[in-house]
Amino acid sequence: MSVSEIVIRGGHLIDPAAGIDGLKDVVLRDGRVAEIAASGKAKAAKDAQIIDAKGLTVAPGLVDIHVHLREPGQGYKETIATGTAAAAAGGFTSVAAMPNTVPTNDSPEITRWMQAPERGASVRVFPIGAATRALKGEVLNDYAALKAAGVVAVTDDGHPILKDNIMREVLINATRNGLSVIQHAEDTRLTGGCSMNAGAMAFRLGLRGMPPEAEYGLVERDIRLVSELAKDAKLAHAHLHVAHTSTAQAVAAVRQARRNGLRVTCEVAPHHFLMTEEHVGDYDTHAKMNPPLRSAADRDAMIEGLLDGVVDAIATDHAPHAAHEKEVEFERAPNGITGLESALGLSLRWLHHEWKMPLGRVLSLLSAQPAALLGLKGRGTLTVGSYADVMIFDPKQEWVFRARDSKSKSKNTPFDGWTMQGKVHWTISEGRVVYKAGV
Repeated sequence: MSVSEIVIRGGHLIDPAAGIDGLKDVVLRDGRVAEIAASGKAKAAKDAQIIDAKGLTVAPGLVDIHVHLREPGQGYKETIATGTAAAAAGGFTSVAAMPNTVPTNDSPEITRWMQAPERGASVRVFPIGAATRALKGEVLNDYAALKAAGVVAVTDDGHPILKDNIMREVLINATRNGLSVIQHAEDTRLTGGCSMNAGAMAFRLGLRGMPPEAEYGLVERDIRLVSELAKDAKLAHAHLHVAHTSTAQAVAAVRQARRNGLRVTCEVAPHHFLMTEEHVGDYDTHAKMNPPLRSAADRDAMIEGLLDGVVDAIATDHAPHAAHEKEVEFERAPNGITGLESALGLSLRWLHHEWKMPLGRVLSLLSAQPAALLGLKGRGTLTVGSYADVMIFDPKQEWVFRARDSKSKSKNTPFDGWTMQGKVHWTISEGRVVYKAGV
């Protein structure tokens, strides 16, 4: 629904980017934040929609910088409409869509198609363009043209860029065009035919395992390239972002790169800070993803990285698949799980409630920090003049996630039946109510 003005009254506003934590009224007008006032003091227009947020928390809409919306080409798994409906239900108002679509998003035409109103997106979609043509890791795309069409970063996600000279050129050209480079760190020369993490669990199940060095070895290679480029003042601000980090050594490499003054960042998905290879259990394909669920020590390193600040963002790697694709032998099943509707509930249940991370820091990892990573100005904050992207939720409310109730077209999640904490009541994207609990 859309109205010109919405007044959110009496909620507890937490805006980490702005340093606000207290009872406030928030006035949204014409798609922007028009006013932040003391609780009960905001004046409403005669035709304004009033939302009573008493007892609830008001926060910037969440920002997911790693989702797969499957369009164009694989609408049987997910569409931009269904994927963004799931995003809205999870409190997300901005999602960055990966380019491994069919055809690949390696052209301005596909980038614009993804953003067209006809796609029926509930929330804002920021396409990420392919770093190389058709994700083959050989020929670079026209980054200037992609950026002009709306691309916010480049990546060959799902396919690593293995050749040193190609990755160097990607970093150079992206930097010159003001774009971040997101790397899917997996040395596929070490992971061919593998379907889970290398370790005792894979041995027991008789499955070939992906060694941790397939991830951290490539991260270390990329950091070396960034370090070499940093010697040139014009390339010193090159930005390498490590997608879905899952190994302790990769987090350690990012930590050291930052200490060395390099612009290297990383994200972690909820399944990598909550689950381990043991969750594969009896060949559960809902626990199959890439990178795979790792050891308990790796899981603990993800938690440590989140708590000490080396991890910059929580991203879902939302990867929907049709039921018939997952209902096969473990080795034949595709990698990936859905995650947009469970990310907040899992993060609050574990990071905030169990591990005592302040609520503001959890929200920052899901909003302000990911928005900053990709330069999404006016997102991830509710300062006056920013986009009217708002999540209204109850951070204490417990609820059970049921896959059957998901807004996503696909139900491939390992979190079905898990108890979550933090229930979204309203999601507002650019001044439009795109989700209301119970409706």
